[in-house]
Amino acid sequence: MNRIHVGVGGWTFEPWRNNFYPAGLAHAKELQYASRQFTAVEVNGTFYSTFKPATFAKWRDETPDGFVFSLKAHRFTTHRRELAGAAEGIARFIGSGIAELGDKLGPILWQLMPSTVFDPDNIEPFLRLLPRDVQGRPLRHVLDARHPSFACEPYLDLLARHDCTTVYTDADKYPSIPHARSDLAYLRLMRSREDCATGYPLDELTPWARGAKEWVEMGARKEAFVFFINGAKERAPHAAKAFLEQWG
Repeated sequence: MNRIHVGVGGWTFEPWRNNFYPAGLAHAKELQYASRQFTAVEVNGTFYSTFKPATFAKWRDETPDGFVFSLKAHRFTTHRRELAGAAEGIARFIGSGIAELGDKLGPILWQLMPSTVFDPDNIEPFLRLLPRDVQGRPLRHVLDARHPSFACEPYLDLLARHDCTTVYTDADKYPSIPHARSDLAYLRLMRSREDCATGYPLDELTPWARGAKEWVEMGARKEAFVFFINGAKERAPHAAKAFLEQWG
């Protein structure tokens, strides 16, 4: 079922070498390898750095058909008090060459500061700035809201009006916000444990896998992205693989 995309955050992490990655695998081959174990990856590097079009094209060419990249937008766009002032940063990020990913371009993740509180007069102008396409390719936008004030109906109303969605996470320190008004579900699972070989016990993964399957079965436009992020990050690849095995 190719409307469920499962993976991890990034593909370069020292503890994954000689653990998840085969011993001796060249660092330059890590994306190629990871993209054949998962069906998606959330790119964290784009949050900190600006990449050139040739880099996005290289990622596209190194990965198999059906693989999808979710891109975390540069922090310059969201780590600001007045989000309405983000127009220049948004345009710079969208125009940086992400369209080179072609069909492998997934959702754009806009991560807000933990201190950003829900204020419609601040959030809605930002949502209005988000472009609907890049070089004719439709864009989908996901907000990662990290302040508990976002766990409210007015926030979901704003997202629905602007055809955006919000992150759902199981992290203790961030709000878990169910959002059934979008066709896109975006999960960031952040509680992998070091003492568990698969990050999560299998009986804890089963409800997530079942929920993702039930979600996409609700309609032909439904899609789910599930990323294992942080927690015991060294276990994240094993958690993602176990999740994929859960729904076959």
